[in-house]
Amino acid sequence: MIPLSVPHIRGNEWKYIKECLDTEWVSSVGKYVTRFEEDICKLTSAKHAVACVNGTAALQVALQIVGVVPGDEVLVPTVTFIAPVNAIRYLNAEPVFMDCDRFYNIDMGKVIDFIRTETIYKNGFSYNKSSGKRISAIVTVHVFGNAVNIFELIDLCKERNIKIVEDAAESIGVFYNLDPLKNIYAGTVGDMGCYSFNGNKIITTGGGGMIVTNNIEYAEKAKYLTTQAKDHEIYYIHNEIGYNYRLTNIQAAMGVAQLERLNEYILIKKKNYGIYKNNIDKIPGLSLAEVPGYAESNYWFYCLQIDEKVYGKNRDQLMEYLHVNGIQTRPIWHLNHLQKPYRNCQSYGIENAYKIFADTLNIPCSVNLGEEQISYVIEKLADEKK
Repeated sequence: MIPLSVPHIRGNEWKYIKECLDTEWVSSVGKYVTRFEEDICKLTSAKHAVACVNGTAALQVALQIVGVVPGDEVLVPTVTFIAPVNAIRYLNAEPVFMDCDRFYNIDMGKVIDFIRTETIYKNGFSYNKSSGKRISAIVTVHVFGNAVNIFELIDLCKERNIKIVEDAAESIGVFYNLDPLKNIYAGTVGDMGCYSFNGNKIITTGGGGMIVTNNIEYAEKAKYLTTQAKDHEIYYIHNEIGYNYRLTNIQAAMGVAQLERLNEYILIKKKNYGIYKNNIDKIPGLSLAEVPGYAESNYWFYCLQIDEKVYGKNRDQLMEYLHVNGIQTRPIWHLNHLQKPYRNCQSYGIENAYKIFADTLNIPCSVNLGEEQISYVIEKLADEKK
């Protein structure tokens, strides 16, 4: 079976982790935790980084820090892994679901339209005309390594006092190439950003996440909350409810080693994307999704788009055919506004997401994917069309 996405461990992982074991610095304190945070700051130019147990925890804490409280609403895309939606609910707030654009990201045109026409601004905050609830934040998810078209949102959110939390779980190493955000990394544009280092991400710590921000008060609060809100190290005084959301030194050691090779990994994934695209786009009824021109993608996941009428098979039929032939694929996530816990939540202008969901299949994209394997996938796709 050619897997969908698996880690590539060929660097200093064994060396750094062995050092943790040899020195017995294996838990949530150690030099590699600090080094991993510093290395993320160097990569992204973020002023502050706080390591934590996973990307979902990072999102929950970030939303809490920017001011999301029970009864608030948070704008969020329907096309995303469910983590940011759940993080909103952890804080007893409500998601408002938005449509996606052609890059699988939140549809910024509809977001801006919603804010301008469906909310009112009073007493320093924005309120939903329909529900009367305060809209305190928006989660912009950079899906599959494609940066969100966030340009026009920044000033509007400042004007309307809506905080921006970037879910950059899939987009480490992604940066914008157009002014005024040229060379600015995804995750560092908004008030706070969150990365994930789950096993299927482009770099991994097994599990793990990272909060980044340029606001020192936010950073200090993030460190405080993720380490059990400890106000006195010796006497264990806690004046707030905190969380055990710390990253271990062993995981951080792996992250440091993985991050050393990130640029190499991105080049490999970009090359493999090009091979796939040059060949798949020649097969009638199939195409590989484009990446946005306003940013440099990390090409985390490849999206095969299927025109059933031309190709002769729908997404699920093709997925089963490829499985039988030893190729792992998956559909994109079930639309979140249709998930059972969130069916009664407000959604706005959702149209494109239905087609994107029905017509897309993620295909193998691991860093260690060989050209022979890529050729085999392409061959099977072409053979089935014949």
